[in-house]
Amino acid sequence: MNIRPLLLAAVLGGAALVPAAAQDTPPQLNTPPTAPDTTVRTATAPATAPPQQQQPRYRIGLVNGAVYAADDVELRQPALGRSYLLLNGQQRFELDQIKFFDDETGHYIRTTLPGSRRVSTLRREKTGRISTYSITSQQYMPGAYGSGFGYGGFGRFGYPYGYGGYPYGGYPYGNGYRTVKTEYFSKDGGPIQDMNFRSLSVAVSDNPGSAALLRDVARLRRYSTAGYVAGGGLLALGMLNTFSGNSRGLPLVLVSVPVLLVPTFLSGAQARKLKQAVQLYNYGDAAAR
Repeated sequence: MNIRPLLLAAVLGGAALVPAAAQDTPPQLNTPPTAPDTTVRTATAPATAPPQQQQPRYRIGLVNGAVYAADDVELRQPALGRSYLLLNGQQRFELDQIKFFDDETGHYIRTTLPGSRRVSTLRREKTGRISTYSITSQQYMPGAYGSGFGYGGFGRFGYPYGYGGYPYGGYPYGNGYRTVKTEYFSKDGGPIQDMNFRSLSVAVSDNPGSAALLRDVARLRRYSTAGYVAGGGLLALGMLNTFSGNSRGLPLVLVSVPVLLVPTFLSGAQARKLKQAVQLYNYGDAAAR
């Protein structure tokens, strides 16, 4: 038996199986291994920013233009000598050296009031082309109790005599005193002016909306004047009739009371319209919304 044909067939059959086995194995790419996603993110994460230092709470500006920052400010009022500010327990400044002062209660300026040469301390209420300011003081009113809960004085430290009262509205002196708040304004950084009808009429004359509100104030002022005249006349007539024994005297006195109260209510409306005129001048249509 010739086995050569059988051997040739076996060899050819084995060669055919080798390519088939190679095709069953998936191809391998010759690439370097990659790091996990967590490793990549850790390597590319930005560095943490250092914590910011806390800014000083207070600022003081001097008349000579110097500005100081401090974490603690104290008003010293010695029995002998002049009052002064003490910064951080070290730096001392006389009140005459101070131009403005900032603390957590607001911004204060030291300036002369209209018609006065004395320097006073005012608290800024609103900022804008027309900035508003206020000062509080104690006035003697017999039979009145002056508790007061506004703000005033020199920041949180107060300066009662001639500099705006104690902090947050003045010290309750007791029976006979009340806290009175007086308001001022300044246009475009100019001098301090009284917050009244005459001064504001000139300041807002270039704004039609604000000027219209001031015309409303003028009308309310006329109504107030008429109320004072009518109420005062009824009161005087009623008193004369009462003293003469006329029975019409008491009714006239009773009628005069509500008439005399009309100007009091109108004065509140006038003050609101003055403030609205300032807001409209500073913020335009946004003030009306």
